[in-house]
Amino acid sequence: MSDNDGKKTLGLRGGGPRSGNVKQSFSHGRTKNVVVETKRKRVVVPKPGAAKPAGSGTAASAASASSKRPAGISDAEMERRLKALQAAKAREADEAAQREAEERERAEERDRRRAEQEAKEREQREAAEAAKAKAEEEERKAREAAEAAKVAAQPGAAAAATPKADDQGGARPGAKPASAPRKAEREREDRGRGVKAREDGNRRSGKLTLNQALSGGEGGRQKSMAAMKRKQERARQKAMGGQVQREKVVRDVQLPEAIMVSELANRMAERVGDVVKALMQNGLMVTQNESIDADTAELIIEEFGHNVVRVSDADVEDVIKEVADAPEDLQPRPPVVTIMGHVDHGKTSLLDAIRKTKVVSGEAGGITQHIGAYQVTTDSGATLSFLDTPGHAAFTSMRSRGAHVTDIVVLVVAADDAVMPQTVEAINHAKAAKVPMIVAINKIDKHEANPTKVRTDLLQHEVVVEQMSGDVQDVEVSAHTGKGLDELLEAIALQAEILELKANPNRAAQGAVIEAQLDVGRGPVATVLVQNGTLKQGDIFVVGEQYGKVRALINDKGERVKEAGPSVPVEVLGLNGTPEAGDVLNVTETEAQAREIAEYRANTAKEKRAAAGAATSLEQLMQKAKDDQNVSELPVIVKADVQGSSEAIVQALEKVGNDEVRVRVIHYGVGAITETDIGLAEASGCPVIGFNVRANASARNTANQKGVEIRYYSVIYDLVDDVKAAASGLLSNEIREKFIGYATIKEVFKVSNVGKVAGCLVTEGVARRSAGVRLLRDDVVIHEGTLKTLKRFKDEVPEVQSGQECGMAFENYEDIRPDDVIEIFEREEIERNL
Repeated sequence: MSDNDGKKTLGLRGGGPRSGNVKQSFSHGRTKNVVVETKRKRVVVPKPGAAKPAGSGTAASAASASSKRPAGISDAEMERRLKALQAAKAREADEAAQREAEERERAEERDRRRAEQEAKEREQREAAEAAKAKAEEEERKAREAAEAAKVAAQPGAAAAATPKADDQGGARPGAKPASAPRKAEREREDRGRGVKAREDGNRRSGKLTLNQALSGGEGGRQKSMAAMKRKQERARQKAMGGQVQREKVVRDVQLPEAIMVSELANRMAERVGDVVKALMQNGLMVTQNESIDADTAELIIEEFGHNVVRVSDADVEDVIKEVADAPEDLQPRPPVVTIMGHVDHGKTSLLDAIRKTKVVSGEAGGITQHIGAYQVTTDSGATLSFLDTPGHAAFTSMRSRGAHVTDIVVLVVAADDAVMPQTVEAINHAKAAKVPMIVAINKIDKHEANPTKVRTDLLQHEVVVEQMSGDVQDVEVSAHTGKGLDELLEAIALQAEILELKANPNRAAQGAVIEAQLDVGRGPVATVLVQNGTLKQGDIFVVGEQYGKVRALINDKGERVKEAGPSVPVEVLGLNGTPEAGDVLNVTETEAQAREIAEYRANTAKEKRAAAGAATSLEQLMQKAKDDQNVSELPVIVKADVQGSSEAIVQALEKVGNDEVRVRVIHYGVGAITETDIGLAEASGCPVIGFNVRANASARNTANQKGVEIRYYSVIYDLVDDVKAAASGLLSNEIREKFIGYATIKEVFKVSNVGKVAGCLVTEGVARRSAGVRLLRDDVVIHEGTLKTLKRFKDEVPEVQSGQECGMAFENYEDIRPDDVIEIFEREEIERNL
């Protein structure tokens, strides 16, 4: 093909598209012919002069490759690529050859191992077949001998038997045993199945072939190696001549008064089923969860060949027995100083002056209601632990507990008041506890002070001070001016040095409960004075009839601490109940031990109470009923904020009365007044006395509905005096409190020139500016006083109705928090009657 100029142009090989007919088939026998065209592949033919002359060697290949290479690649690049491609092909060939060689070696190794395994299995099989053939041959010979003997016994049979035997013998001159055909047939079956290994019943093959694994999977469960070892052990013992019994382990079994069957089996290390079976054989049909008495258990223990060790329930306390400390383990500890004396002689004020704090303002009426425990560091660096005990006569038991945990007693005597009844009690407590005493003659700054009279009065009670040529130190002090405080601390330090107080801090902690209370927010809280060891957070302990785990330790400054050493007073959180003040705290290793000891103590106390009640004879009951007819009783229910206060109130009330009238405390406890207390009061027809606690909302409503009287007190003087007046019938006009409203604090704001202001919502009744107020936190009285201001929006108002919001500020008090409750009350005089 050429154009008009005669030049040859690029063209297409072959013709254009080719056409043809296609027959299409449709349903119902319909067809249709369709004309289709098929396009041919286009082939580009280069011009004759476009190809370069071919060289030799690499040049020729490069020239041939240059016609195929993409545009833009040089000859050198193309040559480098070709070399890399050839090297890669050579590497692939080497790797393929190496893989083939390795595969061939592995196949040879597999064939060799298979041949060894087959040979080994064949030898085992042939040995088994030979043994079986031998056994069959011996059996056949024995059978033939028996038949020959039988034939010989018959008359005339011997002649006939001989030719037969000869025929048989002649017929088998070199014949194979009868089992040979069976053996050949079995070998053919084995070869047809692919040589399946036969497992010996008493052995387990060391190597596992693929055929064994596949066939064994279908055969069910395989025996474990432990089962095979046990079977071999039994076979070996049987071969040695009988079963070898294990040596019996004889144990010392601790046996309490009653024990559960499963626990008895556990202590003997015997099967529970065997123990139950032994009990059934002895006529007792019991299960493993039932308890049996000690005598029956002793018979069973002796039947099983163990030794019986009888223990009592009291042995659970052996884990907290006192351990004597080695002298080299003891380290010096701070002295525990108890301040004692008559009421209003300035004990707490003296301690305030030493601590440079204000504790008196926090006590109702300026009287200490609880034992306070504090630590003080003197200017010389010495650490002293102080216990501040109440001085009122009602707190005799609390003071007694204070004297038993203390090292030194500081007897505070007012210079203007001299020796008083409670002073004498304090002296007696200190002498009974055999504790050294230091006399602090307080209020020396007053004009009417007479220290000489104090020293002279003390002589009557066998307390001879140094100025009277005695051995008891005496210091003149003034809590108001601070005079003589340094001399008092020096006297305490000197006395402590003489005592050489030491304790071992590196042992399980032991301490005494100074005070205990039920805090609604924190649960049961105990003030503990650590006496030995170190009490740490996380320790498990038992205290009296309660136990627990130390959740937190709080020191006398209200700070959380991780541990408390000897002579350190701390508040302990984490008890399961409120302990008695004076209980001993011991740290145990496990919670199970602590629970067991607490339960034992609780059961013992319950049994003692029951025994005391059951010991009353019928004559005594009749006499008591006759006496009660002539005695009028005033029953009361007492609830207090802490354990020590409730005990002191009960003791004080029990002393009220004479032969004609007396006070009977039906129930006393710690915490807020509840509906249960109201129900008991209604049934007994008595009032409920709350000391620094309040009734919750449901209890208040129930008391109003049932007409139960609730009386609140914050000073023990008033409580005892009121009960005395009511019991004696000398009733004068009573100043009774009438609650007119309650308000809840929602927010606390700080206002300049005013202080903290509580944003309140009056939830009940009415709030009046002229009324008295109390601040309640968790139904416990925190503060009692008057309002500084009562505002509605920005205006000062005389009163605020229920459901309205208002702002309140207390007079001389700012420790207010959200969710606190403000109790508004008015006092009125009413006639008293019993």
